[in-house]
Amino acid sequence: MADDIRELVSGKYLEYKGLPLVREGDTICYGDMEGKCILILEIMSYKKVGDKELPDNILIQVLDPKNQSNIFRQGSKQGLYEAFSLGLVWFTHELQK
Repeated sequence: MADDIRELVSGKYLEYKGLPLVREGDTICYGDMEGKCILILEIMSYKKVGDKELPDNILIQVLDPKNQSNIFRQGSKQGLYEAFSLGLVWFTHELQK
C-alpha cells in the first residue's frame, strides 16, 4: 500500500463543538479525519414543505476515517435534526471508548 500524502486544505470550515462540519452534496461529515471516528449523515430523500425541499430520510454512520468499511454504528432517522442528534450520541459514545 502506497503512502497517501495529502496537503491540508486551507480555509475555514463550519465548526460545531470544535470539530469540522462539512457538507458536499447530500453527504454531511462531522469530526476530525485524523481522529478515532467520524459521523457521516447521508441524505437519502427529501420532502416538500411549502415551496422548500427539506431532508427527510437520513442514513447515519459512525465509522473509522482511515478504513471507511469499518462501521461502528449505523441506522436511519426521519429529519436532519433527529439524525444529527442521534448521530452525535453515537459519535460521542464511540470517542469515549
